[in-house]
Amino acid sequence: MGWLFYTDRRVRTYADEKAEIARLCTFEGDTRKTELVKACKVGSTWYAAARVTNRDGTPVEDATYVTDADGSITFGAVFLTRYDDGCWGYKDMEESAGPNESRAPLGLIELLSDLKDPDSYAHDWRQRCRDWAAIPDYQEGDKIRLAAPVTLTDGSTCQIVTATHYRRGRQKRRCYRIEETGGLVRLSKASLAGSELLSSAKGAASPVLAEFLAGQGG
Repeated sequence: MGWLFYTDRRVRTYADEKAEIARLCTFEGDTRKTELVKACKVGSTWYAAARVTNRDGTPVEDATYVTDADGSITFGAVFLTRYDDGCWGYKDMEESAGPNESRAPLGLIELLSDLKDPDSYAHDWRQRCRDWAAIPDYQEGDKIRLAAPVTLTDGSTCQIVTATHYRRGRQKRRCYRIEETGGLVRLSKASLAGSELLSSAKGAASPVLAEFLAGQGG
């Protein structure tokens, strides 16, 4: 399915978007109904968990999902969104279609029904979401070894860096100090996947405190 834009511009705010996602995930037919369980926006992408139940109360039978104890199934959906000349638009995909965007929060993933096929697109998508969520949120002063060297614009590489920041106006922005050169570099979250914490600034005692504690031990 391609993009659908609302030319009446009725969607303008975050609240408008969330309400529209809820409407798109709500449907009632002759035998089944679907309702939104949870929706989260990450960047410009909405992630949704939608529950399907049979109107007569019998368990839902599905080729992709294992029926939950209450007889329902809950699936994941991805809504790519953007504004074009003030008009909001979306492109939706069900998780079994193998969407590229895979940053759904773990709290949403945990709501989804189990999958029958461990090799399905949906299983791969959920794992990519988990891998993204597992990337650490490093703190100021943490020393990190990247999973693989990162090539910089000048052709050099770096692998051991320390989390720090720089200021642009009133904004404080995260960057990393390169171990070998002392230079600063911006790194995407994706480049931190599989990285290792070598030392934590948070866990390290100050020199004064360390001296005090050493004295107490004597």
